[in-house]
Amino acid sequence: MSKLKAVILAAGKGTRMKSDLPKVLHEINGRTMVEYVIDAAREAGAEEICLVVGHKAELVKERIGSGVTYVLQEEQLGTGHAVKCALDFIGTEGDTMILCGDTPVITGRTLKELLAYHRLYELKATVLSTILEDATGYGRIVRDASGNFQRIVEQKDATPEEQAIREINSGMYVFRSADLSDSLMQIRNDNAQKEYYLTDTIEIIHNQSHSGDGIAVGAMATERADETRGVNTTEQLAEAAELLKN
Repeated sequence: MSKLKAVILAAGKGTRMKSDLPKVLHEINGRTMVEYVIDAAREAGAEEICLVVGHKAELVKERIGSGVTYVLQEEQLGTGHAVKCALDFIGTEGDTMILCGDTPVITGRTLKELLAYHRLYELKATVLSTILEDATGYGRIVRDASGNFQRIVEQKDATPEEQAIREINSGMYVFRSADLSDSLMQIRNDNAQKEYYLTDTIEIIHNQSHSGDGIAVGAMATERADETRGVNTTEQLAEAAELLKN
């Protein structure tokens, strides 16, 4: 069985939390949000875990302690840049899961299913998706007539037809480490935000492989949509706490 690593994005300020505390350190039932994500990654089989830290990095390290690797993202230049900071950790062996430090409801069970799907279909990259009644604001999963993954389209770039799609990108993925490392070296920031987007790696892997050797990228839609919820506000923190009680 090939090795699994996990990279957890934990560098954000969490401006909308109206607090100076790093976003991932906000607590639910006495534990920080990111600890729930670390536990889920471990349960899914991650042997090594890396936290990409930024805002008040020392505080995050102090709170979470040893047992994980830390890399510093000095400037927040997008999700692709955050993962790129962990290139040395990712390496080229086995698989790497990319998770968000602000999705505390995610479970090891769902991540295990994602990994199993990724390995069963021998994919280079697999997106965790879900179906929402209202997909406004999320990147949509576009599939071809056969149901195969085609691309992720962001809300602002989506046509009216694409905006009607209810399958969304959760922002959680599993990659073959070698393909992730290779595609991270190719991403560019020639967009309005001047940011490096992790979703560009998906496009690179899909386009490079599509020319010849079958399907390289897939999306696994989980029915447990609540698990993909990100926490950006104190209201959402309270909702996540409620979900974690059940």
